[in-house]
Amino acid sequence: MPTPPPPMEPHDALGYLVKHAHLRLTALTDAALAPLGIDSKDFGVLRVLVGRAPMSQQEAAAKLGVDRTTMVALIDAFEARGAVTRRPDPNDRRRNAIELTERGLALYRKADAAYVAAEGRFLAPLDPAVATQLRQALRTVLAPPEGRDRDER
Repeated sequence: MPTPPPPMEPHDALGYLVKHAHLRLTALTDAALAPLGIDSKDFGVLRVLVGRAPMSQQEAAAKLGVDRTTMVALIDAFEARGAVTRRPDPNDRRRNAIELTERGLALYRKADAAYVAAEGRFLAPLDPAVATQLRQALRTVLAPPEGRDRDER
C-alpha cells in the first residue's frame, strides 16, 4: 500500500489565499461604504462612470464583468437615487447611455475616500513597497497573455 502524502493545509493553496483575501477586502470595503447606502459592487459602477463620456449600459457591464440584467438593476437603483441619468445613446437610439449626475459625482467622491481608507486598512500589515508589489503582481497575473487568441485562454 502506498504511503499517503502528508496532510495539506488549505491556506497553502493559492486559490484559498486569493479567495479569502478577496472576501476580507470586500467585507472591509462594504462596511466602509454601507453608511453611503452602497456596497463595493455599486462603487465599481461609480468608478467605471466617473470622468468618462456617457457610455452604454453594455459597455459599463463589460468593463465590470457583470451580466446585462445585473447592470440594469444597478443602474435602476442609481437612477432612483438621482446619481445617474440614462438617455437614449445619440449614436444608437436602441441603446441607453448612462452618466453620473452631480449627485452621483458627490457620492463617488465620498465613496472613493471610504474605499481608499478601507483598502489601506486591508494593506496595513504590509510594508508600502510590498503593497505596491502585490498590486503589480496581481496586474501581471490578470493581464491577458500576449499573442494568444481570446478563445485559447
